[in-house]
Amino acid sequence: MDSENPSAPSRAQSRIPGKNHPHARPSSGVIHDNVRLTENFTVIGNDLTQHKELSLLAIGLGCYIQSVRPGTAIDIKTLAARFPEGPTRIAAALRELESHGYLRRTRLRAPTGRIVTRTVSSNRPGHRTTAPDTTSKPARRPAAQDKPPPRKRRLPAVPQPSFAAPALLRTAVDVLAGLRRHDPRLLLSATDAEHLAPAVAAWLERDVTPTAVRQALTENLPLEPLIRPAAFLAHRLTAQLPPLPPFRPPAPPPPALRHPLQTCDGCDRAFRAPEPGRCRDCHSDLPEPAEIADRTISTKGLPR
Repeated sequence: MDSENPSAPSRAQSRIPGKNHPHARPSSGVIHDNVRLTENFTVIGNDLTQHKELSLLAIGLGCYIQSVRPGTAIDIKTLAARFPEGPTRIAAALRELESHGYLRRTRLRAPTGRIVTRTVSSNRPGHRTTAPDTTSKPARRPAAQDKPPPRKRRLPAVPQPSFAAPALLRTAVDVLAGLRRHDPRLLLSATDAEHLAPAVAAWLERDVTPTAVRQALTENLPLEPLIRPAAFLAHRLTAQLPPLPPFRPPAPPPPALRHPLQTCDGCDRAFRAPEPGRCRDCHSDLPEPAEIADRTISTKGLPR
């Protein structure tokens, strides 16, 4: 009688799902029921969809921005009209994407002179569009002290008044200093206010009141952050400069007062005077008061 081999398995071992068979359905969690897409789809990396620091709103907004066609408006106002989230939450999500490199926003001046925002969406922050040259030696990375300080861009030129009176410039500076009370983004430095004050003075000398200037600078402000508020105000002061008031000739001086004609009591000649009497010539022929007094004294001593 043959003995049983103890090393042989009594029955075939079954596969453990998920360990021996990678395509086995999991017992819990999400199950993907996908089809292969051949049109109307966007390839988005998991580094964005599974980002560990971005909020869910920022991830969804980043996926939406990468799915739209180039040239589609993605400003805060347009996105707030498209989605139920408000402008505040959308602005915060855009800042998240920008801080992690998925968005790059720069302010540019259009050919028409209008300041526009250019937004670039990146599906992999920090990637290089061209392959680096591996044959050349790597350039020495400059130290922090070798980097020149960033140069501040100069503000654009602004209109100048025909006569920069000190009182007019003081009023212009007061108008600029008060803009931050209407919108905190319009806080200006002393240098910026000094640069913009002549333009405000040019408005004031065009018969525009300080209140009207303040309203023109603070109405219809964009919702996105103002990177350079002084440059934004310089553009408005230049582009919306009102025309000079129409020329008003000065009023003619009043006509000279002409006295009525009088007849001289001495020579019967006509002359102009406010009251009757003697003309100028007859007045000159009259003796002086001192001479009349001497004659009176001398006649008193004569015998009668």
